[in-house]
Amino acid sequence: MFEEENIALPVDIFRQIRDFIRNYCGIYFDDKSKNTLERRLSRRLRLHYMRDFREYYRLLMYDENRDKELQAIIDILTVNETYFFREQMQFKALNEEIIPELKKKKDVKKINIWSAGCSTGEEPYTIAMLMLENKHFYNWDIDIIGSDISQRVLQVAREGVYKKNSFRTTDEYFIKNYFQDQQNGTQKISDKVKKMVSFNSLNLIDPFRVKLVGKVDVIFCRNVLIYFDMAARKKVIENFFDILNEGGYLLLGHTESLINISTAFKLVHLKNDLVYQKPIK
Repeated sequence: MFEEENIALPVDIFRQIRDFIRNYCGIYFDDKSKNTLERRLSRRLRLHYMRDFREYYRLLMYDENRDKELQAIIDILTVNETYFFREQMQFKALNEEIIPELKKKKDVKKINIWSAGCSTGEEPYTIAMLMLENKHFYNWDIDIIGSDISQRVLQVAREGVYKKNSFRTTDEYFIKNYFQDQQNGTQKISDKVKKMVSFNSLNLIDPFRVKLVGKVDVIFCRNVLIYFDMAARKKVIENFFDILNEGGYLLLGHTESLINISTAFKLVHLKNDLVYQKPIK
């Protein structure tokens, strides 16, 4: 069976759709991405029985169901590559350095951690398992929030059922103690982990939605900013700064930094990793 040909995407309409997506969620596609958008969005045109992208752009601009279509676009265009205990040194820094330091400063037994751009949930569930392993936080209120703009990945996260690929760097101990075998070879996260994590759909460039997260002590936002242009990156980091408690920490991906984005944070050299901290006034 032959694959259907792409519907031609004119340069002017490509730029209008690209700018529309950027204004909506911050994700930016440069001129080299035109063929990618043409290939992936051609399927949406066929689904709507449209003959050209100009008609599709009018749908995005004016149709009463445009929010639903935007969500479909996000699911098609975003890459959600993740797995448990990804970039293990950061989790080591969280468990051995950041959390003990926060515990010393806390007046109440409560810690809030936000996984921003959590994809299918492996990152916040990893954090939850580490907190359960840390006996020093018995009787503490640990609130872990996972957010993503894609409803599709959030559905997977809420179900908590994972295939073998999600465990590529996971020690057998955690699989044995925090997962249940399923008949089809998948593993289901245990209820004691699941109840520690809540998931929400959230657009990181929307300051009003971000404020609804509430004050947090730690933010994980790894390999998310790479999809944004500079203006959107600055907006996201400003939003993070606003909701972080003083002395709170921001952890980015290893290829990311705040150079040319923000000078509000302090770069902290821990034994296990480099992290950013909101200064204490």
